[in-house]
Amino acid sequence: LLIACANVANLLLVRATTRKREIAIRAAVGAGRGRIIRQLLTESVVLSLAGGILGLALGTIGIRALLAVNPGSIPRIGPHAAYVSMDLRVLAFTLAVALITGILFGLIPALQASRADLTATLKESGGRSGSGFRQNKARSILVICEMALALILLIGAALLIRTYVALRSVDPGFDPHNVLTIQMSITGPRFAKTAGVAQLVQDVIPGISALPGVLAASSSCCLPLDGGYGLPFIIVGRPLNGPSHGGGGWKTVSSGYFAVFKLPILRGRDFTDGDDRAAAPVVIINQAFARRFWPNGDPLNDRLLIGKGVGPEFEEPARQIIGVVGDSHDNGLNRNPPSIMYVPSAQIPDGVTALNSAISPISWMVRTRVKPYSLSAAMQNELRQASGGLPVGRIRTMDEIVAQSTRRQDFNMLLLTVFAGAALLLAAIGIYGLMAYSVEQRTQEIGIRMALGAETGDVRGMVVFQGMALVLAGVAIGIAAAFGLTRLIASFLFGVKASDPVVFVAVPVLLSAVALLAVWFPARRATRVDPLDALRYE
Repeated sequence: LLIACANVANLLLVRATTRKREIAIRAAVGAGRGRIIRQLLTESVVLSLAGGILGLALGTIGIRALLAVNPGSIPRIGPHAAYVSMDLRVLAFTLAVALITGILFGLIPALQASRADLTATLKESGGRSGSGFRQNKARSILVICEMALALILLIGAALLIRTYVALRSVDPGFDPHNVLTIQMSITGPRFAKTAGVAQLVQDVIPGISALPGVLAASSSCCLPLDGGYGLPFIIVGRPLNGPSHGGGGWKTVSSGYFAVFKLPILRGRDFTDGDDRAAAPVVIINQAFARRFWPNGDPLNDRLLIGKGVGPEFEEPARQIIGVVGDSHDNGLNRNPPSIMYVPSAQIPDGVTALNSAISPISWMVRTRVKPYSLSAAMQNELRQASGGLPVGRIRTMDEIVAQSTRRQDFNMLLLTVFAGAALLLAAIGIYGLMAYSVEQRTQEIGIRMALGAETGDVRGMVVFQGMALVLAGVAIGIAAAFGLTRLIASFLFGVKASDPVVFVAVPVLLSAVALLAVWFPARRATRVDPLDALRYE
């Protein structure tokens, strides 16, 4: 908004300059300074309001475009996003912004025009008098501000683009390809106890596994990157320094879970169907867990007491650690793999099963050798038959879940990139407009220079130098401001620092190159000035 307003202010300053004689004549025949300012402000506000109305129309289209790429985590935009539209508050805000900016950025040109020296202005000829950059300080300052603001937006967008690339290069730790997931609500007295859920798993998994194209099948309370639970634990035999030795992620899974996601068993063994209520309690931890609590020891020699002190539902005997699996980015690709404890779903206490069944669905997952969705109908049929007709929902592939986990970052990147692209375009238009007007105003001066022997290269270099001096001043200010302001988006970044040197070098070079192109055209036009025509110019 500020860059656009700076452009409009520059245009109004130019317009005021070209109307100096008109305004001087109005003043000479009796128009007061206040009346002249009101006239110019009225013109500015009308222009601004017209832009605001057009902006509302474009904004309506923009809303639809943004909803199409909605990451699903924007407040107040949910399943009924299609009905989101502008209301009276948005309309009032837009009109207020248009009115205020029209007054604010029209005031400087109006004040400048109203201060014109009547005698000097009326004595001037109808031609354009030479006016260098010293006479165009206000316009030059506005262009410098445009460049600085554009650079800040471009640097922010570049940092988020690098975050986008970095997130896509992260190995999630599991293989999400060809994995179909289905969730099912299991509320009700039948699933209030662990035995009921374990029986459901025993009835479902064999049927799903027998489907053509299924390589592995399992169930879990939680899917990777889709939320989960955390519980404290105590390592049995170690001296206590507090209520627990730590906390970590906690997942209930059935046998085959690690095969579905191709999570490697690094040490020990996997769960089997024999790890039920009748067997000794067991637990498998991930590599991050092992590294943190057994940097030099063997976790397979220890037991964990999980959930101690959380509540009576979580009271259970200590579990023997039987294996260590590879890490996965369960809390997000932009975070380090968390410490995770995996326990057999058939071994958890009845109280915990009742809580899980009441607040979250059970997730079924299969690894396929065919396109995952091609097995969706057959899987749903097996689930309904085995569960007695329970409804299923939220059918997704793991590839979709992985993509969904980064959609907010992708949305931020897209939004800021659009803003930065608009800023780059507006800044280029601003510097082009200033230089083109300056060349036009200095036609006589340039003609005299060429008549006295100046080469075209000298004239071109003079215009380019003066234009790029403004650009580089704006770039310098923008870099200094960006060093402080990029810290505000540090929480959105991943794999790149807020002061990334690559970004802080590449973006100013890009902006300078675009500005140089915008300056080049007026400079080339200056070299085409005919000295004879320029000297006769009135």
